[in-house]
Amino acid sequence: MPPLLVLVTAALFVVIAVTNWVAVAQEDRRTEGVVKPAALLALATAALAGGALDSTVGVWLVVALLLGTAGDVLLLGDSERRFLGGLGAFLVGHLAYVACFATLGISVSWWLAGGAVALAGALVAGRAVLPATFRSGGIGLAAPVAAYMLVIGAMLVTAWGTGLALVAAGAAVFVASDTVLALDRFARPRDWVAPWPHVAVMVTYHLGQALIVVGVLGAA
Repeated sequence: MPPLLVLVTAALFVVIAVTNWVAVAQEDRRTEGVVKPAALLALATAALAGGALDSTVGVWLVVALLLGTAGDVLLLGDSERRFLGGLGAFLVGHLAYVACFATLGISVSWWLAGGAVALAGALVAGRAVLPATFRSGGIGLAAPVAAYMLVIGAMLVTAWGTGLALVAAGAAVFVASDTVLALDRFARPRDWVAPWPHVAVMVTYHLGQALIVVGVLGAA
């Protein structure tokens, strides 16, 4: 049985994450401003309680989660400057995930499978997102978004390369979250306003990272 502290911190993460989803659905920005970064911080705490610092793999995992927390804080703002700051934090966080997964070990066959999935996703999302970002903010916005897409693709490929089902699934769900976010932010019709894409982004975001944490700590 998992130690009591792991169960408590995991339960705390679930409660905060669900509270975040409800706040997003109700467009309660004040509550969201508190629980959005708190959710990933709680997940990092659960990882620490599960012994993450006992291995190099776990250390990289915690670094990625903390960078995600910083990205969540930055993305609470609507300005392009804060968006780019959050994008940068998540980009470095994905590099930490790449280091984490590479430390677990990479299988060539699974690597190729991950590459195929990443390429298919990049072709679908990139065709809609990159032209839209260029129209919205020129090369100054499109270039960082393109770099981010390359890095998150590398994260997905290395996650699949571990051959661990939970890690691969978590990375795929995480990428799905970012894809919905990008399409909603840049490619949706200007007159279409609804909270549900934002809820889908947060649900898949939390679920994806939770699966990664369980998969990594189970293999470390």
